[in-house]
Amino acid sequence: MAMAGLYRRVLPSPPAIDFASSEGKQLFIEAIQSGTMEGFYKLISYFQTQSEPAYCGLATLSMVLNALAIDPGRKWKGPWRWFDETMLDCCEPLEKVKADGISFGKVVCLAHCAGAKVDAFRTNQSTIEEFRKYVMACSTSDDCHVISSYHRGTFKQTGTGHFSPIGGYHAGRDMALILDVARFKYPPHWVPLPLLWEAMDNIDETTGHRRGFMLISRPRRAPALLYTLSCKHESWVSTAKYLMDDVPVLLRSDNVKDIDKVLNVVFTSLPSKFGEFIKWIAEVRRQEDGGQNLSQEEKGRLAFKAEVLNQVQEVGLFKHVTKYLSSGNSCCTKLPFSGHKDNLPDIAASVCCQGAEFLAGKYVSSNGFCCRETCVKCFKANGDKPITVVSGTVVNGNSEQGVDVLVPSFPTKVGCCGSGSNCTGIHPAGDDVLTALLLALPLDTWSGIKDEKLLQEMYRLVSTENLPTLLQEEVLHLRGQLLVLKRCQDNKVYQEIRGVPQRSNLQGTRSCLPQIRNHYMLTYWKRNCL
Repeated sequence: MAMAGLYRRVLPSPPAIDFASSEGKQLFIEAIQSGTMEGFYKLISYFQTQSEPAYCGLATLSMVLNALAIDPGRKWKGPWRWFDETMLDCCEPLEKVKADGISFGKVVCLAHCAGAKVDAFRTNQSTIEEFRKYVMACSTSDDCHVISSYHRGTFKQTGTGHFSPIGGYHAGRDMALILDVARFKYPPHWVPLPLLWEAMDNIDETTGHRRGFMLISRPRRAPALLYTLSCKHESWVSTAKYLMDDVPVLLRSDNVKDIDKVLNVVFTSLPSKFGEFIKWIAEVRRQEDGGQNLSQEEKGRLAFKAEVLNQVQEVGLFKHVTKYLSSGNSCCTKLPFSGHKDNLPDIAASVCCQGAEFLAGKYVSSNGFCCRETCVKCFKANGDKPITVVSGTVVNGNSEQGVDVLVPSFPTKVGCCGSGSNCTGIHPAGDDVLTALLLALPLDTWSGIKDEKLLQEMYRLVSTENLPTLLQEEVLHLRGQLLVLKRCQDNKVYQEIRGVPQRSNLQGTRSCLPQIRNHYMLTYWKRNCL
């Protein structure tokens, strides 16, 4: 009886040379002796096979992230924090990637939101000489890796577009080692670097843009702690365009006279799905994973987020935003987040459902999950600051799952489970989220304000120079995310912004663009008008 399916492919050679062949082994030995295989050892330690036919980009990136020892800051399975393909969905839904693959620009977005430093180039933005220098540089180091996006046809291989990391370089033969993540199809193989360049210098028919390569390394600074931008909802394109392109034009065309009028211009025409664009990050865990205790790592993350929240609410711009949103003359009733209630348990119930959906291994919709009850709890021990935890019981059919949402907050008094106990309660809300976003807009956003005195006042309010260190880092990271999304929107390639101040002593505080796994994102908009 015939067996359906395919078992591997014969590697076309030439042009490729099988890594495990006699010639391939000799190239490997010679490259080791010349010092251009240093990056190979870390990569091969975390080499993985793509789990889906269209997951080459995801498998390549998760392999490189693990090789760089970048902590995802959230659990993979059990207690382990580890990058897996299923965790790389912040820029494109997994179901879409599974069906259609992923573009070069989306992989750049994923690498950035996973916490890596990214330098990316399409072939029309670089040269073969520069590419060779980058490959050599990363091959002589284990703290940088090259991901190549190329067309298989150039190597006489079956298939079209593909992603894989470059595992080493042979200078004498000018050949690169491709660690093909489709190991069910082709083994690792050496290819002439000029031919690899030709394979990258190819138009992706889906996007109409050339393929290319990206350099992935560890970041010099930690990603955001509390606020993050999301490109998961398709509305991010219109929102990024509005903030980066339309707002400056609107300010130039409107003769604004005070800060309230400036805010009115910005908020009046916000896209309808604006609430999907910027989030504040809440951490979700199974109740049995933590019991009644929080780990020191969890406490540390919450403490840093609470401090960022406190710092946002102390800046002058926050007071203007709060005043505007409270004003009866504001356009708050037209804002796209109207209808949300100032009720943390209600908001957390939604996040509990989404968290339970993920923890159950589902990735599409949380419609089948219902949060039966929520309870605001307070943890305080050994002189620690009080910590707010919203516990929920999520029902899905006949099964139940207890879920905790760890909420960054600083002291105030609220009831706890109806008992009248005191808990902490000032948590992220609409006014501080909007303040953080306004601070993150590029400075030239406001240059169209015609009144010079008002312009200088606005510059003073949005200046990052005098912000506390944690908030400054948060704002600069959001600004970097905006620039990434703007470049993605314009189909340009993102390169890491340099000259950003370092963050120090922030162990265990990692988060990223949309951290929606165990660090689940929660958008909560304060006041009835939001």
